[in-house]
Amino acid sequence: MSIMLIIVLDNQTAMRSCIDQLIALPHIAGPRIREEAEFIASRLEILRIHGEITNDAFLDAGAIQGAFTLIGTLVEMGVPQQEIQQELRNTLVRAKRLEEKHPGLDIAIENGRAS
Repeated sequence: MSIMLIIVLDNQTAMRSCIDQLIALPHIAGPRIREEAEFIASRLEILRIHGEITNDAFLDAGAIQGAFTLIGTLVEMGVPQQEIQQELRNTLVRAKRLEEKHPGLDIAIENGRAS
């Protein structure tokens, strides 16, 4: 007897994993946000160089990387965590729109975490 496992990826969860993890934290630290911004920037560059994403996707996704950089600055300035959480929720909305415009971008970025 063989069992087949089928996994369905829901586009509504696109570009969410890192943002969801950050939102779930009780306190968000600047270095953690900066690490995420650096990861996204480097991963996007690799994907662009290897032709795995278009230049348009690269440029559009830069907005998410920029949002993380901005949020990191806000954290380091001492902005209340409630405002940081709201900025992360706003970034999540942008990330969903980005995945709708460039299907597969989230998976391409997230696959870089495993390697």
